[in-house]
Amino acid sequence: MGNREDLLAGAKRCLREQGYDRTSVRDIAAAAGVSTAAIGYHYGSREALLTQALFGLLDEWGDSLGRALAPEAGDDAVRAYERMWEGLVRQFAEHPDLWLATVELFLQGRRQPELRSRVAEGMAEGWRGMGAILESVPEESVSERSARTLGMVQTALMSGVMIQSLGNPENAPSAAEVLEGLRALAKLAGPADS
Repeated sequence: MGNREDLLAGAKRCLREQGYDRTSVRDIAAAAGVSTAAIGYHYGSREALLTQALFGLLDEWGDSLGRALAPEAGDDAVRAYERMWEGLVRQFAEHPDLWLATVELFLQGRRQPELRSRVAEGMAEGWRGMGAILESVPEESVSERSARTLGMVQTALMSGVMIQSLGNPENAPSAAEVLEGLRALAKLAGPADS
C-alpha cells in the first residue's frame, strides 16, 4: 500500500477505536506510519480523510450486513423477518464500534453542511436496500413508495434498537422482545382502511 491507502486504513482503525471527534491528525499519522503532512497532501484535511474513511467503513459494513440479513432458502416471510432481527441484534452486540460510527456520521452531517447531502443520499439508498431485503426483490425493483414507507420504517426501528443497544448493552433489547413489541404495535395500528 502507498501513503494514501495507509492513511485511509489508519483513519478507519482510529474511527473504530476512538471515534470521529477524538481522532487527531497525529493519531491517524501514527496508525498509518506516515507524517502528519501526508494527510494534507493526500486528502486536504483531517475531516475529508475521516469522512472518506467513515463512508468506507459504512460501505464495508453495509455489504456484510446485507449478506447477513438475506433470507435463507426455505424461510417464509415471518421466519425471514425473525431471522433478520436476530442478525441485527447480534450485529449490534458484536460490532458496536461500527454502529457508533453511523451515529457519528449523522452528527457530523449536522455540523458539516457539505456532508449532509451525502448522508441524505445514503439514507435513501439504505431505505431502498432495506425494502429490497424485506420484499425479496432486487433494489431496482423497489418502488419509491416502498422505500419511503417499508424501508424507512424498518430503518427507523433498527436505528432505535441500535441506539438502545449502544446506550445500555447489558440490557439491550433482544430480537424476541423487538418482535413482540412490533406485533403489539401492529395491533394498535389496526387495518390500513380504518
